[in-house]
Amino acid sequence: MKLVKKLIKYSILLSILLLAIGLGLYGYGQVSTKLEIRSANNISLYDNTGNVFFQGNGTSKWASLNDISPYVINATIATEDKHFYQHFGFDFPRIIKALYTNLLAGKTKEGASTISQQYVKNLFLDFDKTWERKWNELWLTLNIEMHYTKDEILEGYLNTINYGHGMYGIENAASYYFNKQAKDLTLAEASILVGIPKSPSNYSPIVNFELAKKRQELVLSNMVKNNYITEQEQKEALNEELNIIGKRATIDSDTLLYFQDAVLQELKTIKSIPSSFLDTGGLKIYTSLDMNAQMSLENSIEENLNDKGELQAAGVMINPQTGAIIALVGGSNYSKTQYNRAIYSKRQVGSTMKPFLYYAALENGFTASTSFTSEETTFVFSNQQTYSPQNANQVYGNKPISLAAAIAYSENIFAVKTHMFLGENVLVNIAKRLGITSELPEIPSLPLGTSEIGIIEMASAYSVFANNGYKSTPHLIEKVEDIDGNVLYEFKETQELILNPSLTFILNELLTTTYDTAFIDYNYPTIINLAGRFSRKYSVKSGTTATDGWTIGYTPDVVTAAWIGFDDNKNIDSSMYSISKNIWADTMELYLKGTPEHWFEMPSNVVGVLVDPISGKLATSETQKKKILYYLKGTEPSKEALVFDEKLKK
Repeated sequence: MKLVKKLIKYSILLSILLLAIGLGLYGYGQVSTKLEIRSANNISLYDNTGNVFFQGNGTSKWASLNDISPYVINATIATEDKHFYQHFGFDFPRIIKALYTNLLAGKTKEGASTISQQYVKNLFLDFDKTWERKWNELWLTLNIEMHYTKDEILEGYLNTINYGHGMYGIENAASYYFNKQAKDLTLAEASILVGIPKSPSNYSPIVNFELAKKRQELVLSNMVKNNYITEQEQKEALNEELNIIGKRATIDSDTLLYFQDAVLQELKTIKSIPSSFLDTGGLKIYTSLDMNAQMSLENSIEENLNDKGELQAAGVMINPQTGAIIALVGGSNYSKTQYNRAIYSKRQVGSTMKPFLYYAALENGFTASTSFTSEETTFVFSNQQTYSPQNANQVYGNKPISLAAAIAYSENIFAVKTHMFLGENVLVNIAKRLGITSELPEIPSLPLGTSEIGIIEMASAYSVFANNGYKSTPHLIEKVEDIDGNVLYEFKETQELILNPSLTFILNELLTTTYDTAFIDYNYPTIINLAGRFSRKYSVKSGTTATDGWTIGYTPDVVTAAWIGFDDNKNIDSSMYSISKNIWADTMELYLKGTPEHWFEMPSNVVGVLVDPISGKLATSETQKKKILYYLKGTEPSKEALVFDEKLKK
C-alpha cells in the first residue's frame, strides 16, 4: 500500500513538472525557426566512380500521405501512437502509465514514445542516450509540432522509418518486400510491414517469418481495438498468403547492405560530422566501394557457400596503396542475417598469423634458407610446463627444412621453434606495428593463430606487405558533403614506412611457395590444389583452427581476406577447410580478370639464388629440385657458408 501511495505521489509531482516543462517549451517552440525536415534525413552513398548505390529518404522515393495505403496509416497509428491526433507531441497519460508499469516490473517493459518523438529520432545519426540528446529531441519534437500539421508529421515518419534490410521509408519497403507501391498494399501486407520497425532484425518476415506473423497478429488486434477494421477482416488478413519478394529494385546485390552499414558505422566516428541531419540538410557520402570488387566477392561467397546450412562467410578487399576498402561482405546473406562479421566479429586466425612471425624472423637475421628440424617436439619451460604442438595431420619431415618450406607446408613445429628462438614478445610487437589492435598474449601458441582478430585488422596488416612496407589507414569513406556540396570531411591519405622494403619483397616471394610444385616432398604446399586456377602470381597464406577457416593473399594492387565459420563457434568439418581458399581464389581471379599482371619490383640489394627448396642449401649439379629463393646480398647460402640449423647451433 505504501508503494502505491508513493507511486501516486511521484506520478502527480512528475505530471506537474512535465506540464511546466511542456508549457515552457511550447512557448519556445512557437517563436523558434521552422526546421526543414523533408530533406533532412536524406543520405546518398556513392561508389568510387561517383555513382549512387544507396539513397535513403530522398525526394524520389518520398510518398505523400495520399499515396500510402490507408491500411498502413491506420495500422501505424493503432500500434505506435493511438492518440497521435490528440496530443501535441507527448502523450502524458501514456508516459505516466509506462512509468508505473516499469516501476512495478523493476525494468523497462513499456515505452511511451509518440510518432512525433520517433520521427525526431530519425533525424539523428545515432541513438546515444545522453541528456543533451534527450533535450534536443524534446525541443525538436515541440518544434515540428508547432510548425507542421499532424498529417505532415505522419507523412515524414512513414518516409523515414527503418523497415529492415536497409529499407527506409514505406515506399522502399513496399517495393522491397512485395514489389508494390505503398498505395497498393493490402491489409495483410501493411500489417506485416508496420510490425517491422519495432525490431527490424527480429520482425522481418525474411529473417523470421513466425515472429513476423505473431507481430502482425498484434498489429491487427490493435486495429480491431481502435475500430479501424473488423474481427472478420483481421481473420482474413492473418490467413492471406503473402508473396514476399525481398529484392531491391535498383541494385541486384544481396550483400551490398553490409558495406552500407559499415560506412554508416564509420561515419559515426568522424568528429567533423554534425550529430543531427538537421545541421546538414542531408549528406552525400563518397565511399571507396568498387562495384566490380564487391560483386566478385559476393558471387564467390554465394557460389562456394551453396547448401552449407548455417555456415557463414565474410571478407574484405583493400587497395594496399591507399588503405581504401573496396569491397566488404559481412555474412552469407543480408536478408537472413544483418550481423556484420566483417566489422564486428573477431575469430581465431590460425596460420595466417605466421607471415607476421616470419617477417620478424627476417628482421632478426633469418633467411629463406634458415633451417629447423621438422619433427615431433615438446617444449619445456622453466616452471616445468610443457607444450607439444603438432603439424597438420601429424606429418613431419624428420629432417632440417628451410623457412621457405615451412611456409609452404605451414609447419607448426617450425613456427613455434622460430617464435621461441626470437622471444615471445617479438611476434606481439611486429603485429602491433602492423596495426593489429586486438589483445595478443605472449604465449607459445600465438604463431599458430590462437588469438582472435578482426577481418579488417588482418587484411590491413597484410596490406603493409603488399605496399612494400608502407602502412596506410583502412577506410571506407573518402569524402562527406552536406546537401549544398560543402565538404564536411575528406580523408587525408598518409603513409608510414614501417617495414624494410627489401625484407618485405623477400617475404612476398616466400608467400608464393604455398602453391609451388617445387615444394612437393614429404608434404604438399597448403594450397597446391589451387595452382592450376591462378592466372598470375600471388602471395597467399591460409589458416585453419577447429572453428575457423581463413585465406588472405594479395598482389601489389589488391588484398583479399576471406573467412568462414559458424556464429556459435561450432567446429567446422574438415571438408569445409577448402571453402575460404576457393572463395579467395575465385574473388581474386574474377576481380583481376582482363587486367595486366603486376608484381613487386626486386630491390637492388636483393639477390635471387638457385637452391634446394626443401633444405635451403645452395643447389649443385646433383640437386634434384631447384628453386630461386631471394636474400639480402651477403646473406645468401654458399658452398663455404652452411645454412642455420638448430642442431648445429653451439
